[in-house]
Amino acid sequence: MTGMFAGLSAFPLTPLRGDVVDEDARVGLIERLTVAGVDSITVLGSTGSSAYLSAPERARVARLAVEHAGTTPVFVGVGALRTSHVLSHVDSAAAAGAAGVMLAPMSYQPLTPDDVFELYRAVTAHTGLPVIVYDNPATTHFTFTTDLYARIAALPGIASIKIPGVPPDLDTARAHVAKIRSVIPARITIGVSGDPFAATGLIAGCETWYSVIGGTLPEPALTIARAVRDGRDEDALAESARLAPLWSLFSEYQGSLRVTAAIAEHLGLAPQRCLPLPIQGLSEEQRKRIAAVVEQLGFS
Repeated sequence: MTGMFAGLSAFPLTPLRGDVVDEDARVGLIERLTVAGVDSITVLGSTGSSAYLSAPERARVARLAVEHAGTTPVFVGVGALRTSHVLSHVDSAAAAGAAGVMLAPMSYQPLTPDDVFELYRAVTAHTGLPVIVYDNPATTHFTFTTDLYARIAALPGIASIKIPGVPPDLDTARAHVAKIRSVIPARITIGVSGDPFAATGLIAGCETWYSVIGGTLPEPALTIARAVRDGRDEDALAESARLAPLWSLFSEYQGSLRVTAAIAEHLGLAPQRCLPLPIQGLSEEQRKRIAAVVEQLGFS
């Protein structure tokens, strides 16, 4: 199980056109990732706008991804507000042929640690598919503790934990990852998210990079991931430093989603204004800045 949950897992957008999923653009993004050679594809995460899609839309997106991913494993996000809805999404992912599911603890009312543990217990009891724990407090507004990682990791079927970005200092990052590693079974991988911190996280001991930018621009993400895999840590850090103008845009424009969508639109990989309303995306002036960075960094 561990091997499938290591390396670069790319998170593609789910582009919309006229408030309907643009299936051609969606398929194009999936095929772009398989050609590039990413290790896995995770659909219907935050980048995939899962929270904005209906159950039938989510089922269709999952099926399209599996159908067009070839031999690349596809993981499907199944987070929802109610446990019964989560289990329905799990069943749809299984029917689509997903290799695993990724579960975010979504909420309207604040969740307690016991609420979240019981959610993961219910899902692991319901399915034989491997489960990725999704920890992203900036999106879910729930913060995991190391103790909660340990409780959830003891459940059968937990395959990986997607953690937020690690501290920028490498020694501090290593200590952070080692603390998590000390309380979870060796079979469970630790995956870094927060793309600006990915090189440091991988060097610090994370086995996986759950990558937003990798879903649209797989080549620079693969450059970083492969460099760490091959023991070329300085090359990975140099490539991440080269991408600093992109990381700055993430920070300036309220995270990675709007920036990634604007890049996909600029490159013709998604229709204009591809995000689900009420998300407006970036202004024309901001889009010009995105285009300038795309040209500066040589993205295509």
